[in-house]
Amino acid sequence: MNGIADILKTNGLKVTPQRIAIYNYLANTTAHPTVDVIYKALEPNCPALSLATVYKTLDTFKIKGLVQEFNVGEDSFRYDANSSPHPHFLCKKCGVVYDLPMLESFDELRKSLTEKTGHTIDSEQLYLYGTCKHCS
Repeated sequence: MNGIADILKTNGLKVTPQRIAIYNYLANTTAHPTVDVIYKALEPNCPALSLATVYKTLDTFKIKGLVQEFNVGEDSFRYDANSSPHPHFLCKKCGVVYDLPMLESFDELRKSLTEKTGHTIDSEQLYLYGTCKHCS
């Protein structure tokens, strides 16, 4: 069976060509695309795909924990098939978003911050901004 179809079924989702195409696209890119980028990339090979379908599918994937939705201060959200907590870096010159390796686990950071502040932390997203090595 198709690996992506298995992932969808395991998460209680109906397997459709559109869902397979969207998840496959996200799973095979590190570009952290927006809805518009995903739609424009898939539309030529998926004529039945609509922009609304991309929005709804990504929302469903987000709810199921299959993708991460984040915003690094732009007008639209970006999506990442790596749904495990990890930091992102935005190059302020070229606009590319990169995954960064974890230096300290979010669990350790959450525990430390909870002890110091008394706050309950439910989720986390870490964004770092600067100039990437390609633009430096």
